[in-house]
Parts: sequence; C-alpha cells; structure tokens
Amino acid sequence: MMHAVLRKIGAKPPEQFDEQVLIWAGKVRDLSYHMEDAIDAFIVRVETNMKNRVKKFLRKATKLFSKGKALHQISDDIEEAQRLAKELGDLRQRYMIDAQAKGTGDAIDPRLKAVYKDVTELIGIDHIRDELIKKLCDGNERSKDQLRTMSIVGFGGLGKTTLAKAMYDKIKVQFDSVAFVSVSRNPDITKIFKKILHELDKSKYATINGAARDNEQLIDELRMFLQDKRYLIVIDDIWDEKAWELIKCAFSDNCLGSQVMTTTRIGSISKACCSSGDDIIYQMKPLTDDDSKRLFYKRIFPQGSVCPAELELVSREIFKKCGGVPLAIISIASILDSNSQDQQMKPKYHWDNILGYIGRGLAGGGGAKDMQRILAFSYYDLPSHLKTCLLYLSIFPEDFEIRRDRLIWMWIAEGFLQRGEEETGLFELGVSYFNELANRSLIQPVDVDATGKAKACRVHDMVLDMLCSMSSEQNFATILDGTQQSKSISHSKSRRLSFQNSMSEPTTNLIDATSMPQVRSAVLSFVYISIMQSSLFSVLCVL
Repeated sequence: MMHAVLRKIGAKPPEQFDEQVLIWAGKVRDLSYHMEDAIDAFIVRVETNMKNRVKKFLRKATKLFSKGKALHQISDDIEEAQRLAKELGDLRQRYMIDAQAKGTGDAIDPRLKAVYKDVTELIGIDHIRDELIKKLCDGNERSKDQLRTMSIVGFGGLGKTTLAKAMYDKIKVQFDSVAFVSVSRNPDITKIFKKILHELDKSKYATINGAARDNEQLIDELRMFLQDKRYLIVIDDIWDEKAWELIKCAFSDNCLGSQVMTTTRIGSISKACCSSGDDIIYQMKPLTDDDSKRLFYKRIFPQGSVCPAELELVSREIFKKCGGVPLAIISIASILDSNSQDQQMKPKYHWDNILGYIGRGLAGGGGAKDMQRILAFSYYDLPSHLKTCLLYLSIFPEDFEIRRDRLIWMWIAEGFLQRGEEETGLFELGVSYFNELANRSLIQPVDVDATGKAKACRVHDMVLDMLCSMSSEQNFATILDGTQQSKSISHSKSRRLSFQNSMSEPTTNLIDATSMPQVRSAVLSFVYISIMQSSLFSVLCVL
C-alpha cells in the first residue's frame, strides 16, 4: 500500500502537488524505510541462528521471540512503526490529504520559449535548417508530390523544437494551410485535433474548441479540409506511439507535395513516424565547440564586448561541460549574465563555483529551473521501475563511463528489476531496461557495435545534475566526495552511499559508519577501501 502511494506521487512533478501532500509522502517514505529495516534486522537475527533443518530453524526463531535484547529492539521497532502509521493515517484524514495532482493549466511550459524564439538569435542551426529543408523539399520526380514526413529526434534541450520552428517559419509561405501543434506527455487527442483545425483556419474553426466532437468526427473533418490543399503540419514533442498512430490518420496523401514534421526524444517513435522510404529521420547533434562558445558569450556579454582574459579559461571549461546542449549553455549563462538586474560582472570565484557545481545539484536562476523542468519531463514519463534504475545513476561520478553489464548486475543486486509473466532472465530484462533508457535519450551509449549493442554509457552532466537533485530530495542516495554539499546531508538516514574519487584521505575522519544504521548499499569509485568497515553496516546488501 505504501509503495503504491509513493509510486502515485512519484509519477508527477512535485510542483503539481500541494505542499502538505509532499510532506506527508516524505513521512510515508521514511516509515517504509523504518519498517524495512525492522524486518531485515529480524531476518538477520534469525538467519544467524538458523540450521539446515526446518524444525531447528523454527525452534531457534521461537527462542528469538521469547527472550533477548534483539527481540525487544525488534518489538519496539514494530510498535513504533505501527504508531507512526496510525499517526500518518490520522494526519491524512485531518488535512484531507489526497495524492491527486493539482491542475496544470497555470504552469507555463518552458518549451514555448523556443517556439517564439527570434530566428536571428539562433546559433548553430541555420545551416542545419537549410540543409534539412533542401532534403525535405527536393524529392525525386516520382515522390516529390507525395506526402513526406521528417522526424527530428534527440536528447531534451538540444533544440528540436527550435529547429522545427525555424524550418516551419521559413517554408510555410509555400503551403496553402499550415499548423504547429505541441503534443507533450499524457495528450488529450481530441484537444490536439481541435488545435490543428484552429491553426489551419482560425476563422472557419473559431469556435471548434467548444464544439462537442469525438475523435472520429474530428479526423473526418481534418481529412475533408486537407484533401485539396498543400499543407505543412508540425507535431511537436510526441511521447507515445499510440498517440501518433491516431494523429496520423488525419493526414491523407493528396499528392500535392504536403509535408509533416515531428519532434520526439524517443528513437522508436521517430521510426514509427517515418515508415516510408522517402521519409527523413534527423538525429539532433550537440553544438560544436565554436558554436557553443558563440552562444555562451552572446548570452553573457553585452553586444560588442569580449570575454575578459581572466575568465577565458573557466568559461571554456563551463561551456564544454554543457556538452553542446543549447538549453544547458543558455541556462548556465543566464546565471552568469552580466546584463542581470545588478548590472555587475560576476566575480571569477562565482564562475569557478558554477564550474564546480555543474553536475552536482546546480541551483539558482530561472534558466536552470527551466532546464531541469524540461529534463524532468523525460524522468516523469518513465514507469516506476525505470525511474529507480535511472535515479541509481546518480551514484556514479560525472563523466564516468559506466559499463553496461556491471550496471545491470548492480541493478539486480539492488532488487530493482521486476520480472513480468514472461520467462525472461533477470540479466536480459536488465538489457531491455538499459536499452529503453538509451532509446529515451536519458543515457548516452558508448562503444556501440555493428549490431547496435552498447558496451557502456555515460550520463550527460545536466541529466546527472537533475538526478542528484532528485536523489537528494528523495533520500535515495548520499554522495560523499569531500565537498561542502556532502557535509550538509543527514547521514543518519542515508540508504545508499557513493564514495567518489575526489575523496581524500583526511576526509575519512568525517565518515562514521556507526552513525549510518540504515545504509543498504555502498559504492566506491577510486577511493581508499579503508574509509569504511562493512561490518558496521548491519543491513548492508550491496558493496
């Protein structure tokens, strides 16, 4: 029951819930941890007294229940858990807490900024835009009048919407009817069809949004409207293949050279959108170093000014860490922007601090929040078991090459893999989890062979930043790397520990395993083994 409640709340961003719901959910999570520890403590005591035969085991277990300090401790833990459970139940009733999301109509989708972006401000996509337009419009004699589809696919924040809008704005004058409509997560297909109709003819369909029409009627209306027109339609941000299968029913091929463009973060959906041999899939690429530099400096420095000499090295390291992702570059640059309200150039130490924190709980500025919201869309779209597997990647250092097989075995050891009805081995199931995360552009495959199998993966710094932030909020993992951030975490409630390579030997004095009674797994990356004694962790399952 507790896990069901936590899964329900974890399925949507925190801002969609009232504050008291989040506080209550945090208490439920802590209680579930407390109960899990009590059960494990009992099992450990029983198993240490267990013999081969069942009767002896039962006899030993009975003795355990009849006397001894262990019994009293476990009994006290169970009573405490029962008391807390009743208290949380009363709290829920008292404040009538319901784990339902609030309406999201008042939340502004940060992707909308890209839709209205002035093309003159775009950097690094003008030549890509022109190249793709040429490919889309220059079909051979046999196919140039046929309906063609292009799908732009890639990691969140690479600029798919911006590129699609730039193409749309440049070629829309060549078409009789045009529409640019976003789908996003959990789409209302009826509303999407109405939005397309309204975009195609705002006068004719001025009242369509209030009309009572079902999907079949709307599809028929769209097909009838488009049957004698050369049209251009952009369907932005598709997450669900079934949604696309329904939407595409409205687009008939009238042999007038019509075109449909889609954007998505998911590779399998881009393939579903482009089922014809003449269709085009474009994999978004990060900006080059030169374009990253231009974008970074244009955002920070006033027109005509140059980067001060003392900031050149740190600025280059910052935009390199952004990995060529425009959204990341713009978001970080907004924090350092010399055109901000104080009108003062941020001092060098501030730049150094930003460089040090990228990938480790970056905070500050609306830009960074927008970036995390966009990246978080991918996270909240995952089923609960994949959320856990993705969140687990927060335990690895930034820029770390994570070997696929080792990661899967760690998932198995942690108990994250949920076998379904099919007779699938746990490792094979882990491979499918890994591939799905790669397919959703949440991890970056490394060493991909001819068969498409990746031997390893990396996590983009901006994704790692999001995961570390979520991991900290949910008490999923504690990162110990010798930074000030590590010291601020309450170790007494830590469930997973990640000792990372920036740990130095003097830092080991800060780590007291006896103050971490709930630790279940510990991962060490290039650090001294002597910093911890596993015998002090009473419920440790993974080392």
